[in-house]
Parts: sequence; C-alpha cells; structure tokens
Amino acid sequence: MSDAVLRVVVNGEEQYSIWPTDREPPDGWTDTGFVGTRQECLDHIETVWTDLRPLRARDRRRGTAVAVPRSE
Repeated sequence: MSDAVLRVVVNGEEQYSIWPTDREPPDGWTDTGFVGTRQECLDHIETVWTDLRPLRARDRRRGTAVAVPRSE
C-alpha cells in the first residue's frame, strides 16, 4: 500500500486524516484537495495541522467557542 494514492481529508473539528482516493470520505469529512502517497499525505498533514486539539477545545480556551453541527 506504500504506492497507493491517498487524499487528505478534514472534519468539522479541523482534525486531519488520510483516505483512499477511490472511496468517498465518510460523513463529516471533506476532501482538502491534497493527493499523494501515504508519506506525502502524512508530511502535508504535519505541516498544516499544527494544533492537534479539536476546534471546540481551541475556541473554548480562547473564549470564542462556536457550535459545531453534528452529523445526522
């Protein structure tokens, strides 16, 4: 699977993951547009996901919490 083409996906809490390009992302996850090998995707995530806390936890600490819609 090291040569598999994967994509980077993100959820409403701004948490990132990788997903096969031949499958739709699960509910609540959105394609970021970045596609590459597993390692390229993980390197990209390491660059863009600098705060691993969920969005609500970051906002709560700043005092700017917002409601995040739940998936039905």
